[in-house]
Amino acid sequence: MSEVRHNWTKEEILEIYNKPLMELLYDAATIHRKQHDPNVVQVSTLLSIKTGGCSEDCGYCPQAARYHTNVEGNDLMTVNQVKAQALRAKESGSSRVCMGAAWRNVKDGPEFDQVLEMVRSINKLEMEVCCTLGMVTENQAQRLAEAGLYAYNHNLDSSEEYYKEVISTRGYQDRLDTIDNVRKTNVTVCSGGIIGMGESAEDRAGMLVALSTLNPQPESTPINALVAVEGTPLEDEKPVEIWDMIRMVATTRIVLPETQVRLSAGRTQMSREGQAMCFFAGANSIFAGDKLLTTPNPDVNEDMKMFELLGLNPQKPFTKKVQPQTVEAKDSQLEALGEKPKWTRPDYKIERNEAAKQKGKAVKI
Repeated sequence: MSEVRHNWTKEEILEIYNKPLMELLYDAATIHRKQHDPNVVQVSTLLSIKTGGCSEDCGYCPQAARYHTNVEGNDLMTVNQVKAQALRAKESGSSRVCMGAAWRNVKDGPEFDQVLEMVRSINKLEMEVCCTLGMVTENQAQRLAEAGLYAYNHNLDSSEEYYKEVISTRGYQDRLDTIDNVRKTNVTVCSGGIIGMGESAEDRAGMLVALSTLNPQPESTPINALVAVEGTPLEDEKPVEIWDMIRMVATTRIVLPETQVRLSAGRTQMSREGQAMCFFAGANSIFAGDKLLTTPNPDVNEDMKMFELLGLNPQKPFTKKVQPQTVEAKDSQLEALGEKPKWTRPDYKIERNEAAKQKGKAVKI
């Protein structure tokens, strides 16, 4: 039952998702214990190294420039600022730092070179380094790997069908192509999605079909509960029920048995009991710190109290894969190619995204 499969169907996954809850929990917990230490949970820190001003129209995102969300933008952080934040994260128990930049895609130049130095700096602290920077080419992925990147995050967000109800400025295939470019390196893949955007259970199953058919499957998969932010197209969506979150975590654990399932955005809305059930169901990673990019997150001290209460231990870095080597910029064998890939701009529009855009324009005037 716990073997890795790449031929899951939507019908099979829906059948799992809709099982009686106690049966679903038992099945997921059984697989979890076969593949992972149930008392170990990785603690990661998500750091927004460049906030706001994104050209995309993702319906859930307060960093999209076209919406009015009162997010305070900032330019790219310095290497020293990032290193200082990483040291604080390490002292508080994090073994991984994930750096997020509000970019559509990586562009060769001084800012990307600066990010590469951030990667080198954090890897030297003996912490896992993850980046989420938008779409990347194969050469850019190779340069990140050479700098010492451990993981690259690029979420699928939802099923391919429902994706067209959320984002219109880039295509689903672009996301798959980016993951494929990362797979050509020694960098691990982190890819998951968001529930609570108005999607159906079928869409949740469809997302897991897309993730499970990747070969190899992602080494980590974040399961986010939508945090509805005023000014975004999804501002009126109701909070995700904890039972939906537990079901999604358990189903993900069964379909992606070897993957680290990350309990991500939306934890401020979850009780300790709800989170404990998610850990029992197979979640074995959380993001710590008071913010996840721009949305609230539980205080790290509260998380450590929860760990103590549940008998959980933070995972040490490089438990799943050896630490990558860092090649200094002066010794690099790779060069910036100045690529200008033609990432997709689909020709459809999303009505609620357009309405939020017009509302944002009116507020700014």
